[in-house]
Amino acid sequence: MNTPSLVTHTPFPTFGTSIQQDVGSAIEDLLAELPDPQQLCADQRRGIIARYTAVLEGNFIYWMTGAYLSVQSEQARAIVLDNLLEEVRDSHPRMLRIFALAAHAIPTDSDTLAIHRDLTNVRLFVGRLSGVRIVVMMAFFEGFIQKFMSYLAELAAGQGSAEFEYTDVHGVCDVAHTAGLFNALAAEMTLNPPEPGADLFEGVDLLRTLIKSIVHPGSTARM
Repeated sequence: MNTPSLVTHTPFPTFGTSIQQDVGSAIEDLLAELPDPQQLCADQRRGIIARYTAVLEGNFIYWMTGAYLSVQSEQARAIVLDNLLEEVRDSHPRMLRIFALAAHAIPTDSDTLAIHRDLTNVRLFVGRLSGVRIVVMMAFFEGFIQKFMSYLAELAAGQGSAEFEYTDVHGVCDVAHTAGLFNALAAEMTLNPPEPGADLFEGVDLLRTLIKSIVHPGSTARM
């Protein structure tokens, strides 16, 4: 599958301006494509929550572990490790499972199959352990999640849920996580820059496609 590149970028964007601006633009573009929660039926709301859960519950820690294994600078490793420790110590997958249960949105086989191909592409990308590119992807994702939480909470409320620990926590903590990952990126680009010609936004493009399959199942098959 050939997915169109998310942004126009040079092999070595200037850190602090180009990368952060491109990531911020990518996040805003993706948020602008979200359907109006008020226009969704119960099955559509349930499906988005369930597919999101199918992706995040068993994969976010794997992605962040891939970032930890791939970076070489001590500063980047410390920042990523701190993120991992919080995920495990506070049992964020448990929070997400409770959130999905309360919204009557536990993933089904159909939900899992809907995101399987695009999730596999992200997993394979992470498995290549390209430090800078994984950190760019994770900075994009953390930045998206902090802004997506209010939308996700609105979907859950529409399902009759009053359980918002997951969305409340991630709407706050991911602000610091995003800033930390950009600091990690700066350190890693200095010590361990990617090879010439590397597409720094490859992971972002793959993750964007995966998020589209969460929100609009079947849409990426036409891309």
